[in-house]
Amino acid sequence: MSLYKIKDLDSLRRHVYAAMQLEHATIPIYLTALYSIVPGTNSEGYHIIRAVAVEEMLHLTLVCNLMNAIGGKTDLTTPGFTPNYPAHLPDGEKDFMAGLHPFSPEAIETFLKIERPASLNHGESNKRHRPRKGSMLSAGHTGDADEEHFFSIGEFYKAIETGLDDLYAEIGDALFSGDPSLQVGPEYYYSGGGGLIPVTDMASAKAALDLIAEQGEGITGEIFDEDGEIAHYYRFQQLLLGRFYREGDQPDHPTGGPVEVDWASVYPIKSNAKVTDFPAGSDVRAAAEAFNVGYAQYLGLLTRAFNGEPNLLVDAVGEMFRLKDFAYQLIRQPIGDGSTFNAAPTFEINLA
Repeated sequence: MSLYKIKDLDSLRRHVYAAMQLEHATIPIYLTALYSIVPGTNSEGYHIIRAVAVEEMLHLTLVCNLMNAIGGKTDLTTPGFTPNYPAHLPDGEKDFMAGLHPFSPEAIETFLKIERPASLNHGESNKRHRPRKGSMLSAGHTGDADEEHFFSIGEFYKAIETGLDDLYAEIGDALFSGDPSLQVGPEYYYSGGGGLIPVTDMASAKAALDLIAEQGEGITGEIFDEDGEIAHYYRFQQLLLGRFYREGDQPDHPTGGPVEVDWASVYPIKSNAKVTDFPAGSDVRAAAEAFNVGYAQYLGLLTRAFNGEPNLLVDAVGEMFRLKDFAYQLIRQPIGDGSTFNAAPTFEINLA
């Protein structure tokens, strides 16, 4: 399958900015499902989703390292950086929209579409197209990254890697013109999500991109990587198939132990909730607004971490999970005004 060619440094930076949006966009999606699980239940599902969320933070950091390496801007507080859910993914998959849903088979099906391997592509092709209504690419970035789509995240990153190769062939080491002091190294990263790679040259840039693809969909769609870690796609698939994968298994046919899932032990939260869904002046609306303030502060900490204060990254990742306390103030409360749903975080942060 041919991939659209990045033509210059500006278009490369637009693609990498879209990758920043992409990696961040998955975090609220996974956290919403995580928060909705009733404490003390669905431990296997909880730990799978939580581990993937931590690795998405790693991927976001790797992409920001790449952006800093090529002299781009890493600002996660720009209006439009956080999507207005539901929305299409920034790499342009056009056959589904990703939203904020409780832990459910439908939510896991969306997770699988997000993390799907390119090997599942049966006849799709990459095509340039105009941005769609609801697209996440709404932060003032127009051009190549807005106009193309890819079947999988892995294909999107392959296009970025190809663009890096082509530009490096033209301008050599000048491609990596960014300030090396802005790189975030492994000593600053929250443990448990894999290795953090400072990006300073072509070799480290490719290593960072390969790690993202490997953890997400798996290299060439393989279930396990060379370290025995299972790709995100197959981790999530275990929840639907009811069994764990083990070495030697084939895709769609896990033969390991059972995965216990209780779809009923979930708070009945409203999907894709908005602050305006909650009664004005109510405690639940105040909690939703407080959550959004806390999440905006989290994005601010990340932005500072990627702009010369790397020690704040550990604080930011911890803040991401401390937001669970605000989330529980929402998901345990009925919306009221006759609604049959409980409230939920809305992640309405600096919407464009």
